[in-house]
Amino acid sequence: MAGRRDSNPFDDEEVNPFADQDRGQPNYGGGAFYTTNPGSVPPANSRLSPLPHEPADYDRGTTVDIPLDSSKDLKKKEKELLAKEAELKKREQDLKRREDAIARSGVIIEDKNWPPFFPLIHHDISNEIPIHLQRLQYVAFTTLLGLIGCLLWNVVAVTVAWIRGEGPTIWFLSIIYLISGVPGAYVLWYRPLYRAMRTDSALKFGWFFLSYMFHIGFCVFATVAPPIIFKGKSLTGILPAIDLLSENTLAGIFYLVGFGFFCVESLISIWVIQQVYMYFRGSGKAAEMRRDAARSTMMAAL
Repeated sequence: MAGRRDSNPFDDEEVNPFADQDRGQPNYGGGAFYTTNPGSVPPANSRLSPLPHEPADYDRGTTVDIPLDSSKDLKKKEKELLAKEAELKKREQDLKRREDAIARSGVIIEDKNWPPFFPLIHHDISNEIPIHLQRLQYVAFTTLLGLIGCLLWNVVAVTVAWIRGEGPTIWFLSIIYLISGVPGAYVLWYRPLYRAMRTDSALKFGWFFLSYMFHIGFCVFATVAPPIIFKGKSLTGILPAIDLLSENTLAGIFYLVGFGFFCVESLISIWVIQQVYMYFRGSGKAAEMRRDAARSTMMAAL
């Protein structure tokens, strides 16, 4: 019994190291099912052949053309740059000379910046008007805006009166007041005052006083609106307002509101001209203006 030994089914078979390992051994391929591919897998002791080495000077055979400017080209470009620089300096000097000449002649270049959404005029009180005059200039600007508001409301009120049967003539007159009054006020008295405050010019102050007196006279006339032109109903004064209240209450109310607007405009305008005149006298501009007028008269006589 001792001599008989049963083979263990769990023992590994003896492997001969000198035998061909590939022969008789199935290889498994991938896929949905395992399939035997005999001889498809290289043996474990096989080695992949290395890639061939690149020659050490493989990149020396090609040439890269890099354009290099010669010394003549560099000198030529340098001369061109120097010529352009000299030309720019010359233009800059000419421009500066012209600006100085314009400044000496008193001409001021102004960029339009107001109103912001559609610039029509140049207006920059905070940066161009002296600090002690800015408040007065702002109030004067308020009278300009107030006149625009009065004339606009005048058109509205006269339109209501026209619809109520007063006729189209007074409406056309109100349109003429608006179209001529707004740009006329800016050109005749507000811009001269603005420039007088900025440059401290006695001549511009004198022109402002003359034009602003006409402005105040118009506001006072519109406040009363006497029946001189077309029964006075082309302006929203107190007299046409009283007349319309007895005929047409709605139109009369519109005229009363316009009367109030012209009253406020007149009072503020009177205050402005008083303050400007006090500054004009206190700063010695009145005496300077008289001297300039006398000098001009003598020159004209000679």
